[in-house]
Amino acid sequence: MKTNDFSYQLSRYFTTYLVGQRNLSSNTIASYRDAFSNLLRFFQQQGISAERIDFSHLTRERLEDFLEWLETTQHCSISTRNQRLAALKSFFRYVQIVCPEHLALCNQILVGMRNKKSPKPVIQYLDKAGISLLLSQPDVTSETGLRDLAMLSLLYDAGARVQELCDLTVKHLRLAAPPSVVLTGKGMKSRLIPLSKQNASILNSYLKKQKPNQPCAENLPVFTNRQGEKLTRGGVAYILQKYVRKANSSASGALPESLTPHCLRHSKAMHLLEAGSNLIYIRDFLGHEEIETTQIYAKANPET
Repeated sequence: MKTNDFSYQLSRYFTTYLVGQRNLSSNTIASYRDAFSNLLRFFQQQGISAERIDFSHLTRERLEDFLEWLETTQHCSISTRNQRLAALKSFFRYVQIVCPEHLALCNQILVGMRNKKSPKPVIQYLDKAGISLLLSQPDVTSETGLRDLAMLSLLYDAGARVQELCDLTVKHLRLAAPPSVVLTGKGMKSRLIPLSKQNASILNSYLKKQKPNQPCAENLPVFTNRQGEKLTRGGVAYILQKYVRKANSSASGALPESLTPHCLRHSKAMHLLEAGSNLIYIRDFLGHEEIETTQIYAKANPET
């Protein structure tokens, strides 16, 4: 038994189990880390410093108080609350194997604590005219404008998640016929997505200008900022909002003010559905685990 069994097992969970055994993505690990950072702050406010926390403090009742604290004090959404609970359960699944003496506690949390129901989100998407309006905004005579057009058109054409776009490197693009892109999404799972000839042409023009004959160019991120670093999710959202404002300055209300990068992924899925693609194809195209996730698009379009 270690001096502080909880701190030891939490360290092992992050440094050995998640990385070495589960091989989770850096984004998932960061999300789990945020959950436990919040938990440590919660205990701090209760007068229990991080080094003093042990498994006797981690009762089901106290963890339920923690989730309530997230919602009421930290103003987290129900979705975020449920994500934090998922992180807790992942840790206690690990604990029940490596510390069977805590099995009763683990069962109380794994079985007794459940997700909180939340309202189903309304799917926000653009029609094809809205997509055309958005993609007509960047000034392709400038390097930045050409990058932005390539980025937004790929985000839509491939139905990519914004993190998949940020992580994309040159070697994952095939711009010769038939053009395609390999996206790596949740759970480090990759999928091959066909690209339109128009999108391939835009990407080809962009890459020829931005990355001509650079050594090891195939390992470079496709989309970078002015410092040559790969774009972040926040950077992509900022660029998108810039063109939303530009479009609405000439046609007020043409595009939703709250448009997010994920809306372009939703738009592609809806357009595939309207074109007659079946849900199984759309599921695989988007990289969903379950067909139930993809069915939200059919429900969002009663006519289809």
